[in-house]
Order: sequence, then C-alpha cells, then structure tokens
Amino acid sequence: MTEETWGRARNELLKSIGKNNFTTWIEPLRLIGLEGDIAVFEAPTRFMRDWVSRNFGEPIQRELRKTGLSVERVEIRVSELRPVPAAEVTRPAPAPARKPARASDDAELPGAPLDARFTFDSFVVGKPNELAHAAARRVAEGGPVTFNPLFLYGGVGLGKTHLMHAIAHDLQTRRPDLRVLYLSAEQFMYRFVQALRDRQIMDFKELFRSVDVLMVDDVQFIAGKDSTQEEFFHTFNALVDQGKQIVISADRAPGEIKDLEERIKSRLQCGLVVDLHPTDYELRLGILQTKTEAYRAQYPGLKMADGVLEFLAHRITTNVRVLEGALTRLFAFASLVGKEITLDLAQECLNDILRASDRKVTIEEIQRKVAEHYNVRLSDMIGPKRVRTIARPRQVAMYLCKQHTTRSLPEIGRRFGGRDHTTIMHGIRKIEELMATDSQLTEDIALLRRLLES
Repeated sequence: MTEETWGRARNELLKSIGKNNFTTWIEPLRLIGLEGDIAVFEAPTRFMRDWVSRNFGEPIQRELRKTGLSVERVEIRVSELRPVPAAEVTRPAPAPARKPARASDDAELPGAPLDARFTFDSFVVGKPNELAHAAARRVAEGGPVTFNPLFLYGGVGLGKTHLMHAIAHDLQTRRPDLRVLYLSAEQFMYRFVQALRDRQIMDFKELFRSVDVLMVDDVQFIAGKDSTQEEFFHTFNALVDQGKQIVISADRAPGEIKDLEERIKSRLQCGLVVDLHPTDYELRLGILQTKTEAYRAQYPGLKMADGVLEFLAHRITTNVRVLEGALTRLFAFASLVGKEITLDLAQECLNDILRASDRKVTIEEIQRKVAEHYNVRLSDMIGPKRVRTIARPRQVAMYLCKQHTTRSLPEIGRRFGGRDHTTIMHGIRKIEELMATDSQLTEDIALLRRLLES
C-alpha cells in the first residue's frame, strides 16, 4: 500500500465522516503499510488508537478496499516515541515542593470553587457522553495530549460542568505540582475589567499566563464583548504556545456562537470539539439508579416499588438536573409522609415536573427555529421558492416536524404552504440520506433538537 493509495482513501473518509472527525482522528495516523491482508497504521497515543479502532476501523477498511486493496483488518499501533512539544523541552520541571494550586485558594489562583460531588466516580457514562467522558479522563491524567483545547458543548444539564470539575479534582490529586485554574467566562471578564480599572493589567496577564491548565466554563458569555475577547484570544495563544492545556465549555459548538470573533472560533475548533448529546433512556435510567443507591443510605428503610425509576426515565427527558431534582424531591417527600415510593406517589409528588416534561413542540415553533438557524425568512420557507438555500432548511423543518410532533404527513404538508404529503415524505427521506454522510447537517439537526427541547 502506497501513500498515494492511502491519500485517495483519506479523501473519501473526509467526505464521509466530516472535517472535524477527520482532523481529530484520521490526520494524526501514520501509514506503516500492508502486512499480508492487514492495513497497519501508527497513532500517537493509546487513547487515539483505541477510539479510532472502535469507531473508524470499518470506514478505513471500506475505503481501502474501494481502492482495490484486499484488506481484511485494520490494525493501529502506538508510536514508540511520543512527540514532545518544543515548549515542554525548554520548560524546566516544576519544583517538587511547590504548593498545589487549588481553585478556591485565594493566595495562589483564586477561581470558582469546585463542587465535591462532581467527580468521575459520580459521572454516569452512556452513549451520548462516552467520547466527552473519555477525552476528559485523558486530560485529567495530566500528561501531554494530542488535542488542545478540549472543547465540550451541549445543552443545559448534560454534564459539561460536571466533567470540568472532575478534571480539576483529578489533576489536583494526580499532579499537585500543576497550577490548575477553573472559572467561568463571566468571572474571566469580571477579573479583566477589574484589572483595567485598577491599572493592574500586567498582573492579570501574568496570572493567567502562569497556569498549567486553564478551564473556562460557558465561554459563550464573552461573545460580543470585544475587549474581553481580545484578551481571551491572547491568553489562549500564549498558553497553547507554552504547551499548556486548555479546557473550554459552551452551550453550543464554536461555529454556532453568535458574535464570537472568527479568529477565536477558529482557535477553539483546532482542538477536540465534543458534543454531549441529550440523554437517552438508558443513560437516564443509569443516572437514576446511581442516585437511588446513594439515597438508600440517607433514607434507610424507605422502600421503592418496581417500575418507578423506569417511569421517571421515560417521562422526564428535559435534562439531568431536572431528573436528579425530581428524584431528590421524591425521596424527601416519601420520607416526610412515611410512605413507600410508588407510581401513584411519584405522580402526585412530581405533578408539575411531569406536566412540564410533556410540553408539546409545535410545527410553527419548529419552522421558526429552523428559519432563524439558517437565516431565511419564514415566509420563504413556507412559500414556493425552490432554491437550495431555502429548500434544504425547509426539508430539515419537515424532518423535525415528523420526528417531534404527532401530526400526520398531510397535516404537515398543509402547514408548509399546502404541499402534498408525498413532497413531505421526499423531504424527510432526503434529510435521512444526507445525515449518513453530511456531518455538518447532522450537527445542525442536533443543535436544533436541543433548542426545541430546552
């Protein structure tokens, strides 16, 4: 197998898995060659080897076969010598006696306090958050990583802040020599403004450029704030140039943050961007089971009937915070009234939460959200225009209407300017086909779903 053959396969992989996945997982691979019917590659880390083998082994094999090669298996090995950033080579090792930096230690690196509950042990892993958890674990090991920054994004209550706190907790335990600073983007802005007011901007720069790991939560908050964005950009560049790790979280992908400077979006996208998807039934049930085990010690003797957790996992789909809050209220209520936790008791105690979780998404709401997302006029989406810039958003809206409402195809067609149900069916099928190959479209639909569910 030649580099030219691998190059053709790479080009096809780029089309099928999307630019972000390709840049993160395929580009770092180094071709070794064909050993019999085994295609052998080299990855820079064990983490990357395991993830690529599990998630991209078959696509790689498929594209290599298309070039005419007889490939029965893809094998990925780890580089014997891990590349060390130049900044790490020139940087002196930290003194062993150095005091560990705590997020709540005002004398060293005052930042946001860490929540003792938010650890890796208390984080329930499922398919929607598997990659985010694995990447966070990798950063928490404290060694050099192949992605910087790590950018975590997703809706409210999906675990972004939990993972960031867990990383900080683990780093403090594993690498007490590292200076770890965790804070929100709002706190970053407040400190910057305060430094400007007190004419201590050099002290501010020195503080933020001296950390080993910088963790900024809810970075979308600085969007539209020009001076803060400018300083954040320079801080980001200075730390990356020194080989320091950065972890960022936001409620949406970098490219979706309105009024965020393009150069910052570009820098944030150069690392590993991971979406924490909305929870599925299995993950919600796992979270409830884990939480229930902890409550059994707090409420000894309190009984729970079969099916209660399954009922809550089915009905409360908003986010993890609402789910955990519902369980907390349920246990407290049952304890106070001295009753077993049954389905009837759960429905009585959680009536308001269950009603809110039953909120129905309307066709009009979907149309409005899609029009805003793609920056097209609502009248054009419903109207007769067939240009691609309007037709594709229209098909996305049709797809979401079928997925998120109980309306029939003829009814959906009537809401889209009186279109025939076969037109609606065609639009839905077109989106389903494109989602298999168009990663940007898949990301758009995931974002729109989060907006509709929020």
